[in-house]
Amino acid sequence: MAYKIAVLPGDGIGQEVVPQGVKVLQAVGQTFGAAFEFEEIEVGWAAIDRYGTPLRDEDLERCRRSDAILFGANGDPRREDVSAEIRPERALLRLRKELQLFVNLRPVKVGPDLAPFSPLKRELVEGVDMVVVRELTGGIYFGQPSRRWVSDGERCAVDTMQYSESEVRRVVRFACELARTRRSRVTSVDKANVLSTSRLWREVATEVAAEYPDVTVEHQLVDSMAMRLMLEPKCFDVIVTENMFGDILTDEAAQLTGSIGLLPSASLGEQVEGSATRLGFYEPIHGSAPDIAGLGVANPTAAILSAALLLRNSLALDREAEAVEQAVARAIREGKATADVVRSGAALSTDEMGDVVAEYVREARQS
Repeated sequence: MAYKIAVLPGDGIGQEVVPQGVKVLQAVGQTFGAAFEFEEIEVGWAAIDRYGTPLRDEDLERCRRSDAILFGANGDPRREDVSAEIRPERALLRLRKELQLFVNLRPVKVGPDLAPFSPLKRELVEGVDMVVVRELTGGIYFGQPSRRWVSDGERCAVDTMQYSESEVRRVVRFACELARTRRSRVTSVDKANVLSTSRLWREVATEVAAEYPDVTVEHQLVDSMAMRLMLEPKCFDVIVTENMFGDILTDEAAQLTGSIGLLPSASLGEQVEGSATRLGFYEPIHGSAPDIAGLGVANPTAAILSAALLLRNSLALDREAEAVEQAVARAIREGKATADVVRSGAALSTDEMGDVVAEYVREARQS
C-alpha cells in the first residue's frame, strides 16, 4: 500500500523548500521500503492566477482523501491589490477549518550544535526543548464579524475574537496528554486581565488541569510570556495558547534557534478511530519570503523536519521520522547548512541541503 501525500508548494520559497521535503521522503521510501504517492496541488497565487480562487473545492477534496498534506507557504506582499475575499492566505485558513485541524504543534529544540547560532547567550538557549500547542480553528482569525466600512468619512474595521469552552477544552487536554509523554509541565498562555475570551480560556484550562494531577499547569499572560521566552526559555516544556498568540509567540521562539528556517509544524485533527494516526497538514513556520524566492538560498530544513513530523503523526512511521531528524542533526553538526545558519564559510544552496539530508537518510540504514 502506498501512502498518498498531497503536496502543496504554494507561493515564494514554498516552491523551493517543499521539493526538498519530497526528496527526503523519497529517500525514506528507498531506504526503509515505504511507498509514497505524491500529488501536487496548486494553492495560493498560482491557483488564483489560474482558477480565480486560492483553493478549488475539488482540490480541497483531494487533500481530504490523502493520508497527509505537505505545504510550503502562502502570500506575497508585493501583490496587495487583491480583495480580501480572494487573498492567497484564505487557502491555508480554509484547509485548517474544513479539515478540522484544530491543533498546531511547533517544536523548538536547541542542542549544542545549534546553540552557537542563536542571537542569545549560549547558556540561555542550549538545552531548550519545548513544544508550542496552538489552537488553530478559532479565535480572531475566524471570528465574525470581520469587516471594514466607512463612517463619517473615516475608515473603520473590526475583527472578532471568539472561543467556545469545547474548543478550549480539547486543545488544553491535548497539551496535557502531550506533557505526560515529556516533562509533565504545561504553561497556558492568555490575556485574562483584559480579554473575556482569555478569562474563559483560563477558567476552562483550570478545569482541565484538575483532570491531570500528574501534570503541573501554570498560567501566564501573553506579554510576560514573550519576555520569559527570551529570559528563561529552558524552563518551558509544553506551551498551550490560542490562535493569534501562538502564531506570534512561535515566531519569537524560532529565534532561539537562530533561524526561522529551522522550525517545522504539524496541524492535526482528531485521532483516527482505532489507529495511532491523524490527518495532518505539515508546513515550515516561515512565510513565503518573496525577497529571496528563486535565488536558491532558502533554508529547506523546516520543510524537511515537517516531513519528519508527517511520518510520525500521520503515518506512524517513527523509525523513519527519527532517521530524518538524525540526518538533519548530522548535517548541522558537520556545518552543512544554508547561509542563514552557517554565517561563515561555505553555505549550501537549497537543493544541496536537501541532497545532503537525503543522502544521510540513505546512509542511516547501513549504520
